[in-house]
Amino acid sequence: MSQTTRIVQVRDLKIGGGNTVAVQSMCATHTRDIAATVEQINMLHAAGADLIRVAVDNKLDVEALKEIRKLVNPKARLVVDLQENYPMAELVAPFVDKMRYNPGHLHHLNKDVPVKEKVRWLVEIAKKHGNALRIGVNCGSVAPEFLERYPGDHVRAIVESAAWHCSLMDEFGFKNFVVSLKDSDPDKVIICNEEFSKRRPDVPIHLGVTEAGLPPDGIIKTRIAFEKLLSQGIGDTLRVSLTVPNPEKHLEISTGRKIVDDVANGRFISVPKNFGKGMNVISCPSCSRVENHHFVDLAQKVKAMTEYAKEKKITIAVMGCRVNGPGETDDADLGLWCGPSTVTLKQKTETLGSYTYDTILPVLKAKLDEVIQAQAQTA
Repeated sequence: MSQTTRIVQVRDLKIGGGNTVAVQSMCATHTRDIAATVEQINMLHAAGADLIRVAVDNKLDVEALKEIRKLVNPKARLVVDLQENYPMAELVAPFVDKMRYNPGHLHHLNKDVPVKEKVRWLVEIAKKHGNALRIGVNCGSVAPEFLERYPGDHVRAIVESAAWHCSLMDEFGFKNFVVSLKDSDPDKVIICNEEFSKRRPDVPIHLGVTEAGLPPDGIIKTRIAFEKLLSQGIGDTLRVSLTVPNPEKHLEISTGRKIVDDVANGRFISVPKNFGKGMNVISCPSCSRVENHHFVDLAQKVKAMTEYAKEKKITIAVMGCRVNGPGETDDADLGLWCGPSTVTLKQKTETLGSYTYDTILPVLKAKLDEVIQAQAQTA
């Protein structure tokens, strides 16, 4: 637990300042499905979630959120994920305790308004309604201006983006915020958070390995980062982002609690030297942005299908939504961007075609064999 960060108040929850590390999760249901979302929020709250995040993308989601707030356990602390639609903040703020915005998504709407003014507006909304904020910088959607400013240095672009947004918070006189710096590579998560912590030791940090993937590998990747950071006193709240079916979302909470407890009691899990050196299947966590929940089944099938090539140093990204899909599949050797009814197959930034969920697997295997053959020829 960090002893140097200031305290951020999320209703009755204190984050930072040496308080117990808060563990959170995110609903995998569509927010407009009120009954399913209420059921999942109550399930996660019963499992011990300190914070529960829902996504709001449009006014139909907002109307659903109003009802959800009335129906869930009143002790459940809700966080809204603004995604690419930051103007929704004004509508959802009265019904949640915390809002998360992604600096890399602020340029999508109202392009004539400077990012600084958009952040100022978000801060005023948060002040008015007593909300905490999270500045959530994600490797798959870093703000273009920072990528241009630091070409070829993704880690620095992430850290500098987070630091700049913190300076805006300082300028606007707002202290009730946390920051997250996420990547699907645990080593980069460690570096980003270590560097940011040096820059801003006062700011509470939310830890996460984004697109960690399926258990058990997703848990191991997360542990690699969390053990290293928590043992240094870096990290005040966290989420274990796993690709699991809806009924198993509580695993994010129990796994997070176990990691925190293990680190606090000096129980560290050694990682084999060859872990992460071969086949790397990354997949985003099951969440409300997923456009077809068969994506979880597909990720599991991809993991099983690639077992024959587990020694090959190849990254396959299986992404379930439009938010992180483009960036993460661009960086992978092979990528599956899963839409409502079709799966787009990519090789780095090149789109190879679209296929149904039932037909994509053999096509992926054929392409994987080509990649393996190409690697052998250049070895």
